[in-house]
Amino acid sequence: MQERQASREDQPDRPGPEAMRDAVAGYVQEIHRAYVDQAATFSPGVRGRLPLLAAAPGRVTVVAAAARNLHLLATLETLGPLRGDEVSFAAEYGGLAWDLRFYDPVVLPDLGLLEERDAPAFEEVKRALGVSTVLYHVVAQPGAGLNGHQATHVGTGIANGHSAAARDFETIRARARGREALVDELAGAAQAGLPHAQALLARAISPHDEGVRTACETPAPDPDAIRRAVLAAVGGRTQWTPKESA
Repeated sequence: MQERQASREDQPDRPGPEAMRDAVAGYVQEIHRAYVDQAATFSPGVRGRLPLLAAAPGRVTVVAAAARNLHLLATLETLGPLRGDEVSFAAEYGGLAWDLRFYDPVVLPDLGLLEERDAPAFEEVKRALGVSTVLYHVVAQPGAGLNGHQATHVGTGIANGHSAAARDFETIRARARGREALVDELAGAAQAGLPHAQALLARAISPHDEGVRTACETPAPDPDAIRRAVLAAVGGRTQWTPKESA
């Protein structure tokens, strides 16, 4: 079948898969609108470090993957050209441009094999797509709806989370003297969604801190917990004075 790509505006309101794709495209549009609008309230430096806004034009791909739940994940990884029944919408808002691509068990059979009765299969969906790094990964569960109000909350939350991380890494870098390169790598691993790499780098930055060790030595490291632990190890968000050398 011929490859197919269309802009969202070209799609008429029709029942079935087309209408569902339009609904998802509108939901993603509202998430990104809220993200950009919230980012406008931050300082220019913080705004410039937000992952979705710092990405080069045309590099952000948002995947809508339908398993039992609907997964929406943004990545800078390339997914290659469209094949078969794959569909893509292109959209832009406030300097943030993205391609939205759709996958369901018909297009990607591995999605139909996932068990999501107890919890969303975040890692399994990424593996099915062949994507290892994400800028965000959110889930809409059955019956939750795809309304604009919910999308606004999601987009604002993602922006606030990204800005908090940017500020925290800036603080850590300023205080981890002589370890700035490691902090930069830690921030890069966080943006790329590589929690085990974050754990290794955090231990290298603060090798003797018990809180960092606890956050890192788990089977599934929590990126936010790692960042907060390293931040606490260098003095937290309050005013801080480095210890004088003996």
